Amino acid sequence: MSLPSDLKYTKDHEWIATDGELSTVGVTRHAADALGDVVYLDLPAVGETITAGDTCGEIESTKSVSDLFAPADGEVTEINDAAVAEPGLVNSDPFGAGWLFRMRITGTPQLLNATAYAALTEGA
Repeated sequence: MSLPSDLKYTKDHEWIATDGELSTVGVTRHAADALGDVVYLDLPAVGETITAGDTCGEIESTKSVSDLFAPADGEVTEINDAAVAEPGLVNSDPFGAGWLFRMRITGTPQLLNATAYAALTEGA
């Protein structure tokens, strides 16, 4: 599996990309593949304060409903309306058009680099 090396990852299979004071959050290809066809997204509301490791939404697929975990402490500043309208973007382009939300981070998250995340998911 090819992972973008410029992103950081959580053990719960979210990725985060930081650009200035805002960070974009999504789920990894590994998570998207494990979920199957994503049919519904329940994302945190704009303005909501989220805490690293806590549930902040749900991703529903044809197989199951899975929790979405906050990758860091902070405030949600934007959700991806395109992905909400077309949840399949999470499957087709999880590192691009299938991003989930943007946030302003207020704490230092415990994140993995691409190498450490790949090691975590090998054989999974």
